[in-house]
Amino acid sequence: MEERGSRSTHDPIAASLYDLDTGNPIRGVVDDLDLTAADLAQITDLMRALGALRETERAITEASEKYMKLSAQDMRALHYLIVAKDRGEVVTPGMLAGFLSISPASTTKLLNRLERGGHVVRRLHPTDRRAFAIEITPGSELSAKRTVGRQHAKRLNAAARLTSDERDTVIRFLRDMAREISITTADWAE
Repeated sequence: MEERGSRSTHDPIAASLYDLDTGNPIRGVVDDLDLTAADLAQITDLMRALGALRETERAITEASEKYMKLSAQDMRALHYLIVAKDRGEVVTPGMLAGFLSISPASTTKLLNRLERGGHVVRRLHPTDRRAFAIEITPGSELSAKRTVGRQHAKRLNAAARLTSDERDTVIRFLRDMAREISITTADWAE
């Protein structure tokens, strides 16, 4: 069953993107792994499940951006501000720029846009009067938590249904996969 919002619902090519037994570009690489047909089928199902998760997350992200009328970068900034507020931390424009990997000029433009939209306020920093503290507005925080936050929190339901040993296996698998595909090991990447 396809997830709502999936792009591969009626596209046979998109539905085959994670099949390791068809024209997949990594097919030549997995040939060296000495996998049985059953292993290959199970790994294909696993790759499809990861693909479905990515598609679902993409659909949630796009819907949340549309609902909040913000860009992906704006949403990341608000998420950062919500977490900082929950932790009792003061956020400066420089901290936000570092998190988003953007220039000070781009940060100023982002903050101007978010402030005009009523999503953030700039205040004098509580301990450094030369700096600003950036805060999410209560309305934007509430809106984000009631919509996007609530949807993302549903992940806990799936995790809670696993046993402790199953969660350990999933954690180990995801960390191992992240290490395997890390861009830091790709000699072709800058």
